Amino acid sequence: MNFFKTDSKRAIEAISEAQKIAFAPVIFQAVRCLRELGILEYVSKKGQAGAKLEDIAADLDLSVYGARVLLEAGLGIGVLYQKEDDSYIITKVGHFILYDEITNVNFNFIQDVCYQGLNELKDSIKNGKPEGLKVFGNWPTIYEGLSKLPSKAKTSWFEFDHYYSDQAFDTVLPYIFKHKPAHIYDIGGNTGKFSLKCVKYDKDVKMTIIDLPGQLAMAQENITKEGYSDRIKGHHVNLLDASQSLPKGADAVWMSQFLDCFSEEEIISILKRCVDAIDDNGAVYILETYWDRQKFEASAFSLQMTSLYFTAMANGNSQMYHSKNLIQCVHAAGLYVEEDIDNIGVSHTLFRCKKRK
Repeated sequence: MNFFKTDSKRAIEAISEAQKIAFAPVIFQAVRCLRELGILEYVSKKGQAGAKLEDIAADLDLSVYGARVLLEAGLGIGVLYQKEDDSYIITKVGHFILYDEITNVNFNFIQDVCYQGLNELKDSIKNGKPEGLKVFGNWPTIYEGLSKLPSKAKTSWFEFDHYYSDQAFDTVLPYIFKHKPAHIYDIGGNTGKFSLKCVKYDKDVKMTIIDLPGQLAMAQENITKEGYSDRIKGHHVNLLDASQSLPKGADAVWMSQFLDCFSEEEIISILKRCVDAIDDNGAVYILETYWDRQKFEASAFSLQMTSLYFTAMANGNSQMYHSKNLIQCVHAAGLYVEEDIDNIGVSHTLFRCKKRK
């Protein structure tokens, strides 16, 4: 996708866009109310016949005033439109807000995980720390606190994380197992989903999940339930501590949506330890979403905005990277990209990296 554009908007269009930005938090919360109070669904079910204000208020147990201010906001936002008889009809945008899975995953993630903390974005930028994270707890990064997040926030965080990665897993397995690895390190394995897919795909492979204790405990619970404790083990390493090495002996190292959780300096440190963990024939697999590799403008936009979650909430120093930045880190760690495969899953790229000789 070409991101080199000129500023082609007319002044009247530009000022309109500027107002949407000025009122963006109001727009978000109004749409949340329209969705969660059942107004969008009610109007949607009425189809082209439309729904009247008084009926909406009565049937959803809302005041006429409350329903009216939300419905009128919905007109300005563009999730509703009005017929000549004053009845309301849902727009295509409203339909996607209501029914589109990726939109709902993103929406819930912003509301439940990011919304309050983003108020601290400016201080996060200035201090290089996730200052917004204090709305949940006093952890240095969100990863130490994942298992302790409030239930709603935890659910939305994992749904966001898994929605993007899970759809890529089945596609990448043939790329990995055509090289017949016997032992794979799954770094940042979270709930163990990828490791479980691997042992089900290949009856001989052994997996080691490398993560923090809280995540390893969640993964172990799932692995035990599935009956694969003999082939999937856990190993605790805090990769933010550069002095902690990885155990040697892996044929492949796998990282999915993991390196975006670190600064470039930290990424190089992690990749160097991956190099030390594999032999000369081993490979490092990196599955990431790069905003410059997206087919659609909406995808690139979503990733650019997600970078600010990392700034304010996750760790204060990472982002959804441009691919050239990650490739520079790969080279700095003593690796090169042997295979580079775009358009995997929703928006992913797979790098298969090998040691430089």
